[in-house]
Amino acid sequence: MIASLRGKLIFSDNSTAIVECGGVGFKCFITKAAFYKLPSLGEEVFFHTHFAVREDAMDLYGFADIEELNAFKLITSVNGVGPKIGLALLSELSAGSIMLAVAGNDAKALTAASGVGLKLAQRIVLELKDKVGGIATANASDIKAVGNAVASTASSEAIEALVSLGYTKSEAALAVGRLSPELASDEMIKQALKSLARGL
Repeated sequence: MIASLRGKLIFSDNSTAIVECGGVGFKCFITKAAFYKLPSLGEEVFFHTHFAVREDAMDLYGFADIEELNAFKLITSVNGVGPKIGLALLSELSAGSIMLAVAGNDAKALTAASGVGLKLAQRIVLELKDKVGGIATANASDIKAVGNAVASTASSEAIEALVSLGYTKSEAALAVGRLSPELASDEMIKQALKSLARGL
């Protein structure tokens, strides 16, 4: 119903912003990422928005970019995951990081968000696993690489070895996913360690 807002920012805190459009102030719940990108009060602001209607409330959610909005819609499509959890996840992790965690079966990464326990994180990963490829993100090729790595036996062995060395499952899956699937697992580990050491 309300796809976007452009107007004067008249109030903001770390979870909400009020945008005045034609004399009407629209209250938007926002992520931390959107908050950090806000202009000064009185200046023009633009949000991609999602309008949620429930029996007891009609709420507007504002996002800094379309990638964040798409991730929010995907996350809240999971059974039992509401807008508050969606905002909490996107406030703690970028849209791309969430998609990488899902593609890499890294439920633990999602538990960094307030209100997301391991069981809920596992359900999010399970329900979104087959959907993340259809979401356009800046690191779509990385998401595909992570998905391919998790599906391969040699890659899975390399990922587990890297996790045992202290890397997160998402980091390990991304490093391994960028390598040739023809490599043996021990060679994957060596090359992945080199790229991780370089911060790639």
